[in-house]
Amino acid sequence: MAALLEGEASGYDLAKGFDASVANFWPATPQQLYRELDGMAADGLVHARLVHQEKRPDKRLFSLTEAGREALRAFTAAPPRPGVVRDELLVQVQAVDAGDEAAVRRALAERMARAESKIARYERLRAGLLDGRFEDDYLAEADRVGPYLTLMRGLSFERENLRWCEQSLKVLARRAER
Repeated sequence: MAALLEGEASGYDLAKGFDASVANFWPATPQQLYRELDGMAADGLVHARLVHQEKRPDKRLFSLTEAGREALRAFTAAPPRPGVVRDELLVQVQAVDAGDEAAVRRALAERMARAESKIARYERLRAGLLDGRFEDDYLAEADRVGPYLTLMRGLSFERENLRWCEQSLKVLARRAER
C-alpha cells in the first residue's frame, strides 16, 4: 500500500518501481506483489480499475481507498515487530574455522560485489531524488520524505555490508599467512 502513496499504478509499474524504492528493505517478487494487490483489492484496501489498451492486453490500475489509507495510518501507529537477521553467509563465517575457508572468502567477495552494485544503484536513485539540490533543501521542500529516508537506510546498510566483508577478508587473509 505504501508504494501506492505516489498515486495510481499498474501491477507492472509497481513491480518495476518496487526494486527502485523499497527492495532495499522489503524484497518481493512480481508474483508476490500481484497476489498482495489481489488480496488488498478483495479486502477493499485498494481499488482496481480495468484500462483497455490497443495492441496490448488490458491492464489494471490500482489506487488506495480510504480504507487503505486508514490501514496505513494504523500500521504506522502500531509498534513494529523486531527485525530478524537470517543470513546464511553469517553462519558460514561463524563456521569458517571448521569449513571451507576458500569458499567462504569467495562468498564474502561476492557479497562485496553485490553491496558495491547496490550502493551505486542507490546513489543514482539518491541523485535523482535530490535533482541537484542539497539534501537539506530537498528534505525541506519534498512532499514525501519517507522514500528518501528508507533509501538512506539502504545505503547505510550496504556500506556496512561492504565494510564488514572487507574486514572479514583481511582477517581471513592474515590467518592464512600464519
